Amino acid sequence: MSGAASRLAVFDCDGTLVDSQGIVVAAMTAAFEAEGLRAPEARCIRQMVGLPLVEVVQRLAPAGCNAVELADRYRDAYGDRFGLPEFQAPLFEGAVAALDALERAGFLLGVATGKGRRGLIQVLDKHGLGARFVTLQTADDGPGKPNPLMLFNAMAAAGAAPGTTVMIGDTTFDVLMARNAGVAGIGVAWGYHDPAELVAAGADEIAGDFGTLPHIVERMMGARQCA
Repeated sequence: MSGAASRLAVFDCDGTLVDSQGIVVAAMTAAFEAEGLRAPEARCIRQMVGLPLVEVVQRLAPAGCNAVELADRYRDAYGDRFGLPEFQAPLFEGAVAALDALERAGFLLGVATGKGRRGLIQVLDKHGLGARFVTLQTADDGPGKPNPLMLFNAMAAAGAAPGTTVMIGDTTFDVLMARNAGVAGIGVAWGYHDPAELVAAGADEIAGDFGTLPHIVERMMGARQCA
């Protein structure tokens, strides 16, 4: 694209836009039990969210397990539970208002997630958000976080540059991906990893809630573009 680079705000999905903790833990537990394995503790599952699914399974399962088969079990369990009332994955409060504010400020929106494309589209469509994002980068598209390829691809698709892009996520994997891509990284305080972990990983700032996020993004982008 010619002319000035677009301003791009890229969001993680699970733990950032969507409160998926209940369904993720339940589906992983069901997947392990279906294979006759002892399920990992919930806190261990939560720490792995954000990585590609097969890598998550490899880290959680005993040595010698078939990670691909276990990952398939997880996908099946997730799909079975996604429509159940007790396993709804709601948007975090204020998410839509924050997306609206960023679009009014001239930002394009994207997603970079460890979810597969099918699962991401399912979640976004469920909440009526599918048309809001100009680029969707998933675990199906190449190396997962913290490899920077998803952000490079997102910037290319949106006509953005590192200095006009911000990554917003709840895990250290999001923050490290932002650093590896040379873009600003904002951690959120309501997700899977503790804010102190995000700061230690190199987050430029922590948003305490969605209400403050647009202001943080605009201020940060203004500072980077003036530097």
